[in-house]
Amino acid sequence: MRIDLHTHSAASDGTDAPAELVRNAAAAGLDVVALTDHDTVAGYEEALAAVPAGLTVVTGIELSCRLDGIPLHMLGYLFDPEEPELARERELVRDDRVPRARAMVGKLRELGVPVTWERVAEIAGDGAVGRPHIASAMVELGVVETVTDAFTSEWIANDGRAYVDKHELNPFDAVRLIKNAGGVAVFAHPLAVKRGEVLPESAVAELAGAGLDGLEADHMDHEPATRTRLHGMAADLGLLATGSSDYHGARKTCVLGEHTTDPDVYAEIAARASGAKPVTG
Repeated sequence: MRIDLHTHSAASDGTDAPAELVRNAAAAGLDVVALTDHDTVAGYEEALAAVPAGLTVVTGIELSCRLDGIPLHMLGYLFDPEEPELARERELVRDDRVPRARAMVGKLRELGVPVTWERVAEIAGDGAVGRPHIASAMVELGVVETVTDAFTSEWIANDGRAYVDKHELNPFDAVRLIKNAGGVAVFAHPLAVKRGEVLPESAVAELAGAGLDGLEADHMDHEPATRTRLHGMAADLGLLATGSSDYHGARKTCVLGEHTTDPDVYAEIAARASGAKPVTG
């Protein structure tokens, strides 16, 4: 059984439409795929209406968080998307995305990059606009070779010259909101040092004590030794350890099913959730 619990569609910053993503997941030989767009559930309806026979779709989200100045992401699975408090927080993050992206475009233009807001908005389409859309515009202009190359201190990384802060949740609040909505909370790529500063293990332990369910251990941004370390950390803290591709379609080099989650771990996630159920085609 092949299970990928972290993917993005064009509802946020992926390139596959939600229906296309689930079809591609089935074609890639996956049995279970989670749709975890950034700060939005806008792709649910299209994805669930297009689930191919034999594929199970887990509804989810990747919430933008920050603790002590360190940005991080919290994955939520199988929560009630209509739960009011969590829905309000999603709206706050969503509403901040456009002015933030506009401000980053302005900074890039001050740095001599002729990127335009109109082109960034066109690339984002109906999706929740974010840094990958800006990076794609930079690739088109030949400023950087790949989207990943834009995420450096020279450009739009967290410490970059053109970076702009956005509305982000405290991760303890994110865990609480996900759990109160009947969902399961998993800390996404917690030791991805190539992305910037990461939380200390003491903070991860505090999150575990506050109800965190798991750690995303097997991920493209974790070296093999880091994956081993995270599996051990999860065991020590009584947390689940998941694996996933963090698929973004053509916007990143990762492929569906590049890393997967153990079937027993997936079964436990589904058993813990009370806000929604997986949907099988």
